[in-house]
Amino acid sequence: MSKKHIEDCVRSSLDSYFRDLRGTEPDGMYDMLVRVVEKPLLDVVMARAEGNQSRAAQWLGLNRNTLRKKLVEHKLLK
Repeated sequence: MSKKHIEDCVRSSLDSYFRDLRGTEPDGMYDMLVRVVEKPLLDVVMARAEGNQSRAAQWLGLNRNTLRKKLVEHKLLK
């Protein structure tokens, strides 16, 4: 899957989101989007890294401590 494909999926989802609002103005979209994307991103990357936080942090371009903090925030640590 290319970056372009992911971008297209996000764009399509956002278009649907605005349609579903039916003219109501959105609020706090940035934080909402970060929340709904970050958790599955972390979950999938941790699974692919077989639970190895150092490897997952490297793949994500994050400091391992930052990754750990985010995993705790999203209740993804076992």
